[in-house]
Amino acid sequence: MSARTLELFFIDGKPDGMLTAEVFGWTGHILVTPRTRLSEALKRKESSYTGLYILIGELNEEPLAYIGESESIAARIKNHDAKKDWWSRAILITSAANNLHKAHVQYLESKLVQVAISAGNTKLENEKNPSIPSLPEAARANMEAFISQLLMVLPAIRVDLFTSKAKPDKKLQNEQSLKLEENPIFELTLKKEGIIATAVLEDGEFVVQKGSLARARYIGDRSEKSYYWKHHDKLVEQGILVDKGKHKIFTQSYAFSSTSAAGAVCNGRSTAGPIAWKLKGSGKTYKDWEAEILDQN
Repeated sequence: MSARTLELFFIDGKPDGMLTAEVFGWTGHILVTPRTRLSEALKRKESSYTGLYILIGELNEEPLAYIGESESIAARIKNHDAKKDWWSRAILITSAANNLHKAHVQYLESKLVQVAISAGNTKLENEKNPSIPSLPEAARANMEAFISQLLMVLPAIRVDLFTSKAKPDKKLQNEQSLKLEENPIFELTLKKEGIIATAVLEDGEFVVQKGSLARARYIGDRSEKSYYWKHHDKLVEQGILVDKGKHKIFTQSYAFSSTSAAGAVCNGRSTAGPIAWKLKGSGKTYKDWEAEILDQN
């Protein structure tokens, strides 16, 4: 995908307040509002448009979301405000010219629910996946293009329920052909436990590779604020970590936000990731490798 320009407008001048997001050349318009500013947000003209909305929050310390559509977003969200207590942020998705109609947004809603379920990192309150309405071929193509742009913008405004952490399999390059700066492979080894895990850097994320081993259960403190234990348990629930002998094994590659998160899941307890992960074939820690790369810049 070629470069794009994303324009963010902070309506009340606060980073955690209301904002709009638009991409040059895209007809879509996004309004983000915290629940505490809902009354002001629903007075804006775009809130009366036909469109989609996403409610985001937490329930029992787990992320939760709801995806919906309406011919008047404001009216529908007012209803949710009275009946749903868990959400804290609303995302309103419309077109700048208000030219989406009911079938358009039903199509978009169904597609977004499918993507969110496939990503699997946020539970949906939606009771069922709505069916995809019939659209003319040209309209379907337009809606697919709309979704493509939307899925690029949403992670940039901290809406990540459509971003899968599970990664498609990639054959690691032969160690002899590795360029340290471009394709480093890191290993975490627990000789006593017979655990070996490998990881690579990919698009700014630390991706533990399919076939890596992890401790069979999380033995660390389950009251720790890092919640690494919840991450471990979630991967087990999703079938990404499954039993293999006395260990767990990654059934697919998975992206972590940090080396410490990856290390904790593999090690089954809090782990100093920058020290625990080492460059394959050299024994150099991730921390030392990173320092060398920074010194080269």
